Amino acid sequence: MIGGGLICAVARACSGWPDLCGGAGVIAGLILAAGAGTRFGDQPKLLAELDGRPLLDYAVAAQCEVAELERIVVVLGAHADEVRERVDLGRAEPVICADWHTGQAASLRCGASVLLAAGAGKVIVTLGDEPLLTPQLIGRFVDQPGGTRAVYGGRPGHPVVLGAEQLQALSELTGDRGARGLLQGGPVIECGHLSSGRDVDTPDDLEAIRNEARAVI
Repeated sequence: MIGGGLICAVARACSGWPDLCGGAGVIAGLILAAGAGTRFGDQPKLLAELDGRPLLDYAVAAQCEVAELERIVVVLGAHADEVRERVDLGRAEPVICADWHTGQAASLRCGASVLLAAGAGKVIVTLGDEPLLTPQLIGRFVDQPGGTRAVYGGRPGHPVVLGAEQLQALSELTGDRGARGLLQGGPVIECGHLSSGRDVDTPDDLEAIRNEARAVI
């Protein structure tokens, strides 16, 4: 541990991705929170306040309340020191992705490698800028097979479920691509009646979240 968070420089915690690292059946949670959020402006997006709490607080708390998630990792990158100081990470373990600036694929590989080394056989992935995902919504995906994802009125969103097949494929993922290509043709669960699944890219998005949150949070 360095500075309160494990540093993942090449997004590999061991060399046998994933055959030597995982598959033991642990159900884990992964929160991606490494990006700079440049469209939001000068302020770190994940530290912007929503009802008096940093935005990232909500995503972390939601996963931490899902008892079936035996281990939870939150991947940090930009503004990592500030995030660790201001966000209540609960039982989630901070992992610093040194290559965060190369795109979301690096964060996925980084977090997945740590969880595979801990014996994860299934990983539930959410984003740090989606504060309206509740523990109940996330919990719906615990028993789903790898390749399953949430949709909101037919629009792809999170959570997504990574099983052994998808986790192995992450080792080849590069750039600013998330797991979308690994989930094509997989099962979907409509969650639009539970949440909008809205994320925050700009201050206007956050204001829309605030309006929706008044009826949810």
